[in-house]
Amino acid sequence: MPIIDYKNVNIQIDSNIILEDITFSLNAGEFAYITGAVGSGKSSLLKTIYGEVDIHDGEAMVFDEFSMRGIRRSKLSALRKRMGIVFQDFQLLTDRSVHDNLEFVLNCTGWDNSIEREKRIQEVLDLVGLPKKGYKMPHELSGGEQQRIVIARAILNHPTLLLADEPTGNLDNETGKNIMELLHRICREEKTAILMITHNEQWLKMFPGREFHCKDKKLIENNNTEKENNI
Repeated sequence: MPIIDYKNVNIQIDSNIILEDITFSLNAGEFAYITGAVGSGKSSLLKTIYGEVDIHDGEAMVFDEFSMRGIRRSKLSALRKRMGIVFQDFQLLTDRSVHDNLEFVLNCTGWDNSIEREKRIQEVLDLVGLPKKGYKMPHELSGGEQQRIVIARAILNHPTLLLADEPTGNLDNETGKNIMELLHRICREEKTAILMITHNEQWLKMFPGREFHCKDKKLIENNNTEKENNI
């Protein structure tokens, strides 16, 4: 069963049609890219998946449980608890340590047991390769390390789905490559589906996955024969 299943969806902001008649799905454990020019609708599509942009036309299901067409605000917390979100601007809380950034999320999402919180914090720090950085403040980390902590924060609650909007956009090539390796390892080992926006075409070659392209208000899947077919 797809964890994202969109059928004939129109995405509209105010009176502007951003994407129209889009149909696509994403299964558990898949890695998929969204590409396209600036303003083509990539970020707007992601925002419909976590409920920041409303859907008014078509059918849009996430986790086979949440209908994103007219979803109630009261259901967004339960929806978002099952997904992680990563942006290119790190958005860590600058007034507290790495450990406290992560603990803040766990406290907000119902982890009442302090022993379990500490165990999970260490697990995600180990997974992203920064096991001894918990005491550091964000400004003491490199850009790549900050992005790794953002990813650690996003996977704290064992998400089924990770949404990533240009997660390597502010990083140099080598650091970006390390982040891509980490994301693909999370997808492979944690069985987390990842839907990632990128402008960097080298990632598509180095780290293959499904490829969706936004163009002329349409969403197109590029298959392995490099032909563009409607999904």
